[in-house]
Amino acid sequence: MTPESSSELPPPVIAPLIGRARFAPGDIVRHRMFDFRGVVFDIDPVFANTDEWYEAIPEEIRPSKEQPYYHLLAENGDSSYIAYVSQQNLVADGDGGPIDHPQIEAMFDGLDHGRYRVRAIHRH
Repeated sequence: MTPESSSELPPPVIAPLIGRARFAPGDIVRHRMFDFRGVVFDIDPVFANTDEWYEAIPEEIRPSKEQPYYHLLAENGDSSYIAYVSQQNLVADGDGGPIDHPQIEAMFDGLDHGRYRVRAIHRH
């Protein structure tokens, strides 16, 4: 057998589940602890913000850096904004209706069955 044959290859590396993104761009989510919802527009496989931002989170609720973090077009009862949230603090909320954010139409092409369709110009 040659080195390229499948029987001589090492077994595949399986990433831990926490490293896998549960949500995708266009998914509507809500925060587990705070009263806001949003639509995912980007994902970092692990924490990729500043140390100052991270340390501003109270230690007793500070999430691990070793998990996906989501960039959201977010809304609450008062305003719309951009949020950066750890995977452990998000739950799916596609049944909660559309998100009211001024940048939705720039990134997404409508709502379909509880999730936004990513505009072709924003796909990788």
